[in-house]
Amino acid sequence: MVQRREPTARQMRLGAELRRLREAAGLTAIQAAAFLGANRVQISHIELGLTGVSEERLRRLASHYACTDAEFVDALVEMATDRTRGWWEEYRGRLPASFLDLAELEYHAGFLQEVAILYVPGMLQTEDYSRAVFSSRLPELTTTELELRIQHRKARQRITTPYEAVIHEAALRFRVSDRAASKAQLRRLLDLSEADHITVRVIPFDLDDFARASSTMTFAGGPVPRLDTVLRDAPHGSVFLDCEAQLSTYRTRFRKMKDVSLDPNRSRDFIDQLAKEL
Repeated sequence: MVQRREPTARQMRLGAELRRLREAAGLTAIQAAAFLGANRVQISHIELGLTGVSEERLRRLASHYACTDAEFVDALVEMATDRTRGWWEEYRGRLPASFLDLAELEYHAGFLQEVAILYVPGMLQTEDYSRAVFSSRLPELTTTELELRIQHRKARQRITTPYEAVIHEAALRFRVSDRAASKAQLRRLLDLSEADHITVRVIPFDLDDFARASSTMTFAGGPVPRLDTVLRDAPHGSVFLDCEAQLSTYRTRFRKMKDVSLDPNRSRDFIDQLAKEL
């Protein structure tokens, strides 16, 4: 099988899950390779996402690893055999791979949950807001790079996956551009919050014992909970987290952030009042 030069986050996740199953079974890569009639390098490449794996081989490995979770195995097979070439592929080689990985993650997600502290989430931004955010980064982007990022962000916003955002008041008040752009952004939030698949909640400043300002995150629901993914921003790009302990932690974080937020109706009233104040 042809070796991939740059596997996607989704391909690497499939490989990582197969490695976890093997390690949980107490088997080495050499033992797994012997079972398949392959060699250790082939197993290593599969687990790194550098090469694919057929449905037959995947199911044989899962059985050999004593994985009895049929729903989980079926989900892995779907990941292994999916040949979707989504809209994000037109940006391959033109934007960093993390942009494509994010779009693919959102496309396949069963639901999306987001916590935003300093910026309105990209999925909900107006074009003017996005332009201001991307224009502020250092080193500065060229005009072409800037426009590509804005186009990519607008394309992401077409998604109809159930989406729930918890946004701190700070993100609503910071003016990343001018007063008119800020007001337009708040009005867009109000409009989007009326959609059946979008829920917006606000955490107001007037809240005691709030020490979770570092909890910015995106939680993407997988076909089964074991395949959920957390996305966090890092200084040099995005980080995908997917081990069970991390997933459990961030499920709890989102629940706690949601618990202290205003309900959707009060949140809309809150946003509307902020817009009127501008």
